Amino acid sequence: MIFRSTYRKPILLVGNGVRTADAVDLVHEFARKTNIPLLTTMNAVDIAQDDLHIGFIGTHGNRIANTILNHCDLIVSVGARLGLRQVGRYTHNFAPQADLVRADIDEYELSRSIKSAEKKYHSDARDFMRMILNEEVPNYTSWKNQCMEAKTILDNYDKQPGNLAVEKIASLLPQDSVVSVDVGMHQCWCAQSLVLRGDKVRIHISGGYGTMGCGLPFAIGSSISMGNARSYCIAGDGGFQMNIQELETVRRENLPIKIFILNNRVLGKISETQHFNHNNRFANTAASGGYTVPKFKRIAEAYGIKAVELGSYEDLDEYSAWITDDNPCLFDISLPEDSLLTPKIKWETSRISPPLSDDIVARVEEILSRTNE
Repeated sequence: MIFRSTYRKPILLVGNGVRTADAVDLVHEFARKTNIPLLTTMNAVDIAQDDLHIGFIGTHGNRIANTILNHCDLIVSVGARLGLRQVGRYTHNFAPQADLVRADIDEYELSRSIKSAEKKYHSDARDFMRMILNEEVPNYTSWKNQCMEAKTILDNYDKQPGNLAVEKIASLLPQDSVVSVDVGMHQCWCAQSLVLRGDKVRIHISGGYGTMGCGLPFAIGSSISMGNARSYCIAGDGGFQMNIQELETVRRENLPIKIFILNNRVLGKISETQHFNHNNRFANTAASGGYTVPKFKRIAEAYGIKAVELGSYEDLDEYSAWITDDNPCLFDISLPEDSLLTPKIKWETSRISPPLSDDIVARVEEILSRTNE
């Protein structure tokens, strides 16, 4: 029995192995039956959407998700590799108050221990979820309410322009949308802030592969696999240029793919490193270092695809009909060049930066530290 009566603050942490094992429906059933807080890895953000969404853990994970890890007393990890980006350099800092149960089909992943006394199940995720669904598990509504109360506070922070743009896009997408995300700063903004409606949503992320340029090909494959149905692509200005020629495929096949380019005119992930660690020496990542971007609107129109340049993501409201019709289109959305990616867990200390004020930290600590009976 995994969920002993002594546990008051457990979480269910799921990775993309849940999707591979076709166990998403069982995860949803278990989460709604028990009201256990459901957290994900970046690759699995689409498993916990709509009313199940709290956040994903790791280096650029949602602040609330990483904060919950510091207060939970049990982690049940299913189909999640728990690599360095999730657990950090010093694993004793990972969920310091929690016992750890890991279920993974890959025995070599299980051979690497995160905690000295962790319990391991060499199991298919679907088989494991069936097993815990048959347990007598308490209802954790009170604990989940604490997590959601803390979330309402922390959601007011770490909002960069990219996060706000992603939130605007999400608000305009129909239920059960399929979204493909390229690689770059916007990938993390999407993982943090792209919260969609419905249990059948898909958010395709290349994850650890870091395949810059994958967004549009992902969207093309998604559309064709669904019978040339509508799909969405969110890309950065850098990643989009790596497979920009695939606009011809979109036009030729008349695929109803809606492309959102979050255009800050820099290679954000690398330029941010050059900003913080290399005294603003922007080598091939910003205009001052030799990087420029084209007029995406003109290029799309040259391929026969309608397009528009937007000075702000707020202007998307005027094009809501484009987002739901059956024709391809492209939105070139301008963002500030100095857009940042926050929060971030510091590798050396496992602390979340930028730090919040002492009174906000104290409020969140008080909420998550309450005792549940």
